[in-house]
Amino acid sequence: MTAATLDTPLLLPCGTTIPNRIGKSATQEGLATPLGHASELNRTLYRRWSEGGAGLLISGDVMVDYSHRERPGNIVIDNNGGMAELRAWAEAGQVAGNQLWMQINQPGRQTPIDVQKHPLGPSANMEGLPPEGFGMPRAMTGSQIEDLIRRFGVVAAIARETGFSGVQLHAAHGFMASSFLSPLCNTRTDEWGGSLENRARFLIESLRAIRRAVGADFPVSVKMNSADFHKGGFDMDQSMAVIEMLNAENLDLLEVSGGNYNAPAMIGAIGENQPLARKKAERTLRREAYFMDYARRVRPVAKMPLMITGGFRTRDNMDEALAENATDVIGLARPFCASTDFPARLLRGEITQVPMIEETMLLDRAAYVGKLDDREFNLMESNFQLAWMYVQLTNLGKGEDIDWGLSLEDAPGAFEDLERNREMARREARGELQPAG
Repeated sequence: MTAATLDTPLLLPCGTTIPNRIGKSATQEGLATPLGHASELNRTLYRRWSEGGAGLLISGDVMVDYSHRERPGNIVIDNNGGMAELRAWAEAGQVAGNQLWMQINQPGRQTPIDVQKHPLGPSANMEGLPPEGFGMPRAMTGSQIEDLIRRFGVVAAIARETGFSGVQLHAAHGFMASSFLSPLCNTRTDEWGGSLENRARFLIESLRAIRRAVGADFPVSVKMNSADFHKGGFDMDQSMAVIEMLNAENLDLLEVSGGNYNAPAMIGAIGENQPLARKKAERTLRREAYFMDYARRVRPVAKMPLMITGGFRTRDNMDEALAENATDVIGLARPFCASTDFPARLLRGEITQVPMIEETMLLDRAAYVGKLDDREFNLMESNFQLAWMYVQLTNLGKGEDIDWGLSLEDAPGAFEDLERNREMARREARGELQPAG
């Protein structure tokens, strides 16, 4: 069997083919209309990404409950209309013949306090959450759990109806399905907690509801953590055991990432007490090496195709991962916030590495000596980079170029201005403000 390369198509178990091995992992764009509908910004952004050459685009997470959103600008499907907008978004995101899958999510405990003061979660505890920005969760009742599982199926069916070519359930990064898996977050003593099998029940039942809703010939994926990087939390051994459970669930693609809001390995800050590596090459190699090691360990266990996301930046490492069958799809996210056409350029051999925002957009460490330890500084720098990327996603959605003149130090203020203006528009749409003039 010939080893796969970046331009090799991938035939999924359901019969669908992904045209190449470059996958855009979900990015939280926050560009929805005040009613939670897909906007012209979403359509323009995804049209540009489609034309940029990636074989698979996975959307920013679409919420299934308006009262629980990861951020106010999320697209929501909760009896709020917007079907025509979803169809237009799906069409725009597939103009080049690629796949566009809708990521489905409910953030649970990680619903911001300005959206929900006491969000639903598996248990009433704040273990692993940052100390600010989130309220004490309410433990879900059995009927609330069953209702959320039903919602996942409903939204998956709508995704197919409106023209998306697949769906992905978000079960990583500390959101609802991920928190059910974690023994720190989930301290239930009923059939939804306790043993790993019980903690995985919510994920398994959600996937079964989705599969029933979309049928056997439609791609269904799940995104799951390799580990939470919290002592006593969901670890690599538990991850392997859950993957063995997933082998029986007719999955078309398993995407593996890692971390959560307080240990965000998905944005480069791996581990709770990792020292900050300031040298560009060292940071890149450390990140790539971690997820490659995990890929090599998970490959013999996983019977479904794999997409490994978290750190791939060089063509050499991508080629190596595909050649040795460690992964089937190369997952990338942050580079898509700095370029819309790098996949095509990578496939043509014009470049050998993708945009490295995390290596070129850096704060001055010396300015924070004595104020922040390495981990605190690393998290702050990553959050500044996220703000920079959110601003660029808005620019790209407007059809504009990347604003390379925006400094990392100024990015949080620029992002706050965008969010403030969007919130004003949302409040006006809800009738809470009188139009100006």
